Amino acid sequence: MPRYDNLSEELQERIRRDRKNHLENPFAFRDENVLRRRMDHDRANLWRPAFVRDSEKIMHIPYYNRYADKTQVFSLYRNDDISRRSQHVQLVARIARNIGSVLGLNTDLIEAIALGHDIGHTPFGHPGERMLGELYFESTGRYFNHNIHSARVLDTIFPLNLSMQTLDGIICHNGELELAEYRPGRYGDFAGFDRKMENCYIRKGAVKELVPATLEGCVVRVSDIIAYLGKDRQDALKLGLYEETSENSGNAKRGIGTTNAEIINNMTVNLIENSYGKDYLKMDPDYFEAFKSSKKENYERIYGNSKLERVYNEQIHPMFEEVYRKLLRDMRRHEKSSVIYTHHINYIRGLTRYYSDLAYEECRAEDIVVDYMASMTDDYFVDLYHYLFPRGKYRVDYIGYFDRAEDGRPKE
Repeated sequence: MPRYDNLSEELQERIRRDRKNHLENPFAFRDENVLRRRMDHDRANLWRPAFVRDSEKIMHIPYYNRYADKTQVFSLYRNDDISRRSQHVQLVARIARNIGSVLGLNTDLIEAIALGHDIGHTPFGHPGERMLGELYFESTGRYFNHNIHSARVLDTIFPLNLSMQTLDGIICHNGELELAEYRPGRYGDFAGFDRKMENCYIRKGAVKELVPATLEGCVVRVSDIIAYLGKDRQDALKLGLYEETSENSGNAKRGIGTTNAEIINNMTVNLIENSYGKDYLKMDPDYFEAFKSSKKENYERIYGNSKLERVYNEQIHPMFEEVYRKLLRDMRRHEKSSVIYTHHINYIRGLTRYYSDLAYEECRAEDIVVDYMASMTDDYFVDLYHYLFPRGKYRVDYIGYFDRAEDGRPKE
């Protein structure tokens, strides 16, 4: 039987009493403390408060549209019911706002972080990130991480003058690292932010040490895991890549649940129950253990699926390598007719010419290639490969809507 937790009556009564007395959370980030690179621009007003501006800026850049055709987990299926990155971002925003609202945090800041947190993600999800990272490191000795690249998109490629608080929450979201407690690591200027960014480029593993500067950033970080934990399992069940067993149903008995709805509700309730009125986020030890073991199980039974890995390794990885080397060669030769100029550099120049001092084409060639490839949707990447290599021997064969048995599962 599904199990849905509720907040204790004591806490519910406390929250109602605090709201009636108009008590504010002293640990929430206040709009008037917002910090931007150019403080003379983007001043808040009644109809566009500080972090609402950040959300709107993120939503109105062209790269936001591309969430809709970027893989969340399952790249190789034609299926409108399987999550794309656009839905994941919306789920993170919704879950994080729910938690933040009850805790009395700045929900506008939470939304801005959530909407932008994956804007720098590659095509083909985390396998695509890994492939691009290997090529970038081989060329430069520097590391690629999608959360760091998200901030590069929003702060450098498109110099949107976003707040440091939003950008910090984006680089620190790290949905691959679960914690029993989330405590903000506060700092006060863009010099500190820039050091955090550069450290992640030059030192392996530095990205795992990032700590959000605000409690709002901590909420988005844990909500990122909550959003994908049950949803990925739900998608995998639809595709016949995962089956419920007595082994994994043990998490339901420990309270976290196994379905997407259970996990979202129960984790939300437990976090609020243990975090209300505190300057950090916390969950019960048994919930944390179930949370951690569920995530581990997803990695073992879903993300490491041998069928998918074989396609990534044998087809998509060599496609990434050929495209990367071709684009880098074009950049070094200044081939102005290449798609990296006509589809990317000229495009960026046209979009930013009124508000950017950056001579974008003077950036490191490898960085521009990574910027371009990371911005691609799955379909664009596949089309580009065949455009660049019309006789190329690699291809991506999708499982279509009718390539299934009567029960909806892929045909063997």
